[in-house]
Amino acid sequence: MKTPQPVTVTPRKPHDPEPELTGITLAHRAMLTDVGRLVAVVTDIGEGRQRCSTRRAQAIARYTDLLCESIHHHHSVEDTVLWPVIDACAGGVVDLTELTDDHAALDPRLEIIGHRANAFRVAGDRRTAALLGAELADLRNLLTEHIAEEERDIFPVIRQYVSVADWQVVEKTAQRTGRLTFDGPRTVGAATDDERAALAKEVSPVLRLLLTVLAWRHRKFEKEVFSG
Repeated sequence: MKTPQPVTVTPRKPHDPEPELTGITLAHRAMLTDVGRLVAVVTDIGEGRQRCSTRRAQAIARYTDLLCESIHHHHSVEDTVLWPVIDACAGGVVDLTELTDDHAALDPRLEIIGHRANAFRVAGDRRTAALLGAELADLRNLLTEHIAEEERDIFPVIRQYVSVADWQVVEKTAQRTGRLTFDGPRTVGAATDDERAALAKEVSPVLRLLLTVLAWRHRKFEKEVFSG
């Protein structure tokens, strides 16, 4: 994990607008939704309630790898970009140690899941499905607790102390370094109609068109994974 570097921030004044946290909220929601869906489908395969072809096993393994990559990217941006911004804006108001420790504990779990996914990709049988399902269930439980704590303790601090300009730096870093082909459709898919309308106002017509195409491709991928 990269070491956070000191940052220069623009202090938020009391009457300045608050940062809009829809993007990070949707990223969290997409993570929890996808981990939960993967747990359900892989557990069903492991217990013989769903059939799994070689092609489907490969798709499930690929989806799992991409999700683990997305989760790692998300918490790396928090560690190296967001946490230093919060420290600079609100140092002493909140202790980030426990959340950082959670991130450190996630990395070996994600690595193990990657190995389990690869074994399932090769074998595609009930035993490897059951092993992958158990690891994914543990990840779901850890993420559920971690995200609830982060949104409860950190979101109010961001709203009170972080300027819109500094928050936009965090968001743009996450967008620039992430995988749009995977994270873009998942983020939009996790949104309510109202949230989707708000997001549409924030992106260019070209990006909206690109996301529409990516969403179509992603739905085909999801069907292969979750419907067989």
